Amino acid sequence: MKKKSLMRSIAAAPHIFWAILFIVLPLLIVIFYAFTDDSGAFSFSNITGLLDYADIFLLSVELAIIATFICLLIGYPLAYIIAKAKPQHKKLFVMLLMLPMWTNLLIRTYSIMAILDDGGFLNWLLDTEIHIIGTKGAVIFGMVYDFLPYMVLPIYTCISKIEPNMWEAASDLGCSPIKVITKVIFPLSMSGVISGVTMVLVPSISTFYISQKLGGGTFELIGDTIERQFVSGALNTGAAISLVMMALILISLSVMNKFTDSDDGGIIV
Repeated sequence: MKKKSLMRSIAAAPHIFWAILFIVLPLLIVIFYAFTDDSGAFSFSNITGLLDYADIFLLSVELAIIATFICLLIGYPLAYIIAKAKPQHKKLFVMLLMLPMWTNLLIRTYSIMAILDDGGFLNWLLDTEIHIIGTKGAVIFGMVYDFLPYMVLPIYTCISKIEPNMWEAASDLGCSPIKVITKVIFPLSMSGVISGVTMVLVPSISTFYISQKLGGGTFELIGDTIERQFVSGALNTGAAISLVMMALILISLSVMNKFTDSDDGGIIV
């Protein structure tokens, strides 16, 4: 038993070292800078000063909620269609859904710019000139495009785990196809919906590259503010904003874990 325990400790050592080096240590550094001033003295001024960024944070939340809602409107029917598809087609549909994610986020964002730009593919296709880059709509479109799979996959997983007998029983009891979805399928897949909403909302609030490129610098989101603070050398303010964002992420994750089952975390293909 002692030998097995020693072997487990040795096997776990690299993972523990990695977690301390790249998770715990950076977190402690952020906490240190968030509660100190430029001289290194303890201070709450960085936290209290975050009220100056309330408008930026509210705008970030607004756009993230809109993008999350659109992802849900598109993602739930798509997840339902994939779950109801023939077994030989499911793998193909999931692969097509995941295929864009094999490309780096930066490249995907640049491709969207090439499509939505004033002289881009969309204006060429419509034979008109529509100014989209630099608007909130372009940023929302980028969020939906990049984060839609995070909404579809958890919902698809939950729907796939619903016993076919539930569908048949609801139909036998007189439920129309719409009622089967609204009264049976949707409630049973709620854990996937909550998981998907969390997985889309959190990165949408904190994103900065999408807003920089598709927003055209006309407005700033909270992720842009954090990057600007660190680039300009204002480490304390940037760390304070980052700490608040991390707290919100932890709260979101705790809510997700409360309403979802551990069995719903996988992806069924």
